[in-house]
Amino acid sequence: MTRFAALAVFVLVAAPWACAEELCGAAKDMVVRALERIGPAYTSSDLEDAVQLLKHSSEECPELGNAWYYRSLFERKLARGPQADYALRQAKLVGSEALEQGADPFTPSTRPEPGERFTTAVRSKWAVVIGVGQFRDRRLKLLPYTTRDAEDFAAVLADSRYGRFPADHVHVITDENATTVRIKTELNWLARTAAPDDLAVVYLATHGSKREKDIAGVNYILTYDTDVSNPDTLYATALPMVEVADVVRTRMKARKAAVFLDVCHSGGAMNALGPAGLAAAASPATLERIRQGVGRVIVSSSKVDEVSWESDRFKHGYFTYYLIQALKQGGGSVPLTKVYESVRQQVSATAQAERKVGQNPVMSASDTGADLILGVAPESALLFTSPAAALLALRADAAVSATRRGLF
Repeated sequence: MTRFAALAVFVLVAAPWACAEELCGAAKDMVVRALERIGPAYTSSDLEDAVQLLKHSSEECPELGNAWYYRSLFERKLARGPQADYALRQAKLVGSEALEQGADPFTPSTRPEPGERFTTAVRSKWAVVIGVGQFRDRRLKLLPYTTRDAEDFAAVLADSRYGRFPADHVHVITDENATTVRIKTELNWLARTAAPDDLAVVYLATHGSKREKDIAGVNYILTYDTDVSNPDTLYATALPMVEVADVVRTRMKARKAAVFLDVCHSGGAMNALGPAGLAAAASPATLERIRQGVGRVIVSSSKVDEVSWESDRFKHGYFTYYLIQALKQGGGSVPLTKVYESVRQQVSATAQAERKVGQNPVMSASDTGADLILGVAPESALLFTSPAAALLALRADAAVSATRRGLF
């Protein structure tokens, strides 16, 4: 067989596969759109819209098990037992990651218990810290400081003077290691490992992308192996923001969790996709989604219609630089509410002075149990350390009480 003939055979075989991949990329985005409709105050109309999206998704890509699985859940919510049973059988037949994980987009994993007393005390502490500045797809602009942002933030968490996280409890994933599959694996590790009386932290620094003509905010987080050849490959390879939100909202058992999103560093992350490639900050819907339940705090680097900036002077993004500085204040015993106020003021002032633009970090928190202190010493460590460490934990609780009384 000649080289030309061999190439022709390859093209004939590969073309249907490539087409299927693109169809499945679009189908995956329909699943994301369906999940985005199930916010804290969804209606029966939202459920109907979601079911239609999932039907289209499974028609476009019958082997997409998650479309069948979520379709079974949504049909059951609408009291359509036979349709739900059929979709569930299909999910089991083709295989579904969401089915294996027991994903439930309707139910927060944490709820207030009657008579529960909330304190800053934690048994242990865990973190996943992600920074992506380099990308396999060269059409994506490099981010000079996101890797350093992640590494320095993780270093503060593990520092015995500030964060007091056990070093082996802080997983740092950067650049070529920060693939979509690896990030999902690490988030799953965090959800499985952090017990109800633990503290869990997620930090993300990378490009964010919205789908075409959608101004609601970040829909996808761009990972090292995201392919931006076209919208379909983007949907197939990037990490949906709704999946990150739902790990924290519905699968994480820890009753204290903090999420820091620095997911936009440039107004033109991609040249290849035109308007669809413009990055955006975390949307209000994402903030609201993550805060559901107990003890959830999410801090985003800017408002939805703003850009988050990096600084050659700081060798960091504005947001992460001031976040690290604020976490160091008071030896790590400052409540996140006060940390946020410091970060918001400093970022806003610096962006205005140096860029003549607005960048205003946003914080959202659960109605109960959200007075978190990242630097509180874990109780598992207090059993083996000095009385001074125990005193630090008591002071942390006192700081929260003072904040509530308006003394800060």
